[in-house]
Amino acid sequence: MRILLATDLYTPAINGVVTSTVSLKNSLEQIGHDVRVLTLSEDEYIDIEEDIYSVSSFNINKIYPGARIKFFKDRAVLREIIDWSPEIIHTQSEFSTFRMAKYIAHFLSIPIVHTYHTIYEDYTHYFSPNKTTGRKVVSLLSRKLLRDVEYVIAPTNKVKRMLDGYKVRQPIKVIPTGIQLDRFTKRLESIKRSQMREHLDIPKDTFLLISLGRLGKEKNVEELLLFFSLLKIEAHLLIVGDGPNRYRLKEYAKELKVDHKVTFTGMIDPLEVPLYYQTADLFVSASTSETQGLTYIEAFASGIPVLCRADESIENVIIDGKMGYQYHSFKEFESCLYALIHSKELYHKMVGEAEEFAFKYYSSESFGEHVNEIYIKAINSYKLKHAFQYNYSK
Repeated sequence: MRILLATDLYTPAINGVVTSTVSLKNSLEQIGHDVRVLTLSEDEYIDIEEDIYSVSSFNINKIYPGARIKFFKDRAVLREIIDWSPEIIHTQSEFSTFRMAKYIAHFLSIPIVHTYHTIYEDYTHYFSPNKTTGRKVVSLLSRKLLRDVEYVIAPTNKVKRMLDGYKVRQPIKVIPTGIQLDRFTKRLESIKRSQMREHLDIPKDTFLLISLGRLGKEKNVEELLLFFSLLKIEAHLLIVGDGPNRYRLKEYAKELKVDHKVTFTGMIDPLEVPLYYQTADLFVSASTSETQGLTYIEAFASGIPVLCRADESIENVIIDGKMGYQYHSFKEFESCLYALIHSKELYHKMVGEAEEFAFKYYSSESFGEHVNEIYIKAINSYKLKHAFQYNYSK
């Protein structure tokens, strides 16, 4: 099957959508499909590789930091994709590449499957000061946009319930994103781990917490810094990633007088992500805007437990006391962290549970197989619908 994946962001960017799209592409290719990607370039130039079409785009940082948009169709790219003639398009974003996907799908008379990755209700502060108004806008736009797709994939039950609340009429299937876990399993030798810590100026024997992801307001990293400043436990916090809040967070760490034991790495090479996980002892997150929490799964596969703020999006990801803990308050955060630091038996038990859970439920192989089943259903449904419309019009 010829499959076009359309996404506004792709490598070298690092976020959940990119992780999911890369994993999906690889797993579908392993099944035997011909898979290509339509994405936005990081500048005003077109770049066509063997299987990646990068179309020119412009940044719109004033609307949303780091976002890019495409105003016009790149006819050379569209012509090449149409000549290749995909049999289905799987969109991963709701903006520029989605509009291009609609054009291609209409021209070729093929269906679109869409994965709804982002809980936009948590991002409405970028364009609306009123959360209720923001939710109504998101609901209306989501319902309108998804009319053009044959199937919707929701990564979690939380997203499905949200879309049901928006009164989306298209069939919605919950399929957790699978990850290429193998790259997280090669364990760092103790010498390499010490070298990584030395490079980051972190004491080699200090208990190290790691937070990895986009540094946006919705990720609530301020809470991590505040809680970390209140701890009476000797530890270090490693914050990996970049985003619009990075400099504000660095200033906040200074205000809290913990900047000497908090390290900000900025953007890192995606290939080095497993090294950073395995340099740490515990993954921490205060985010409640996760669609699925893929970084938690990556942490599990890397052999470190997770301590994160409780949220329904991770209801099936973290079982308290098995591969980590969910907290509701500073008191819970502190007591869970204290237990992990002071009980080696508990810590190592959680490491084993975390690794086993990740490989049992979140492998990229099962992810590709489940999505492939949706493609077959979407194509059959689309053909049946259009055959009926054709016969009805005669």
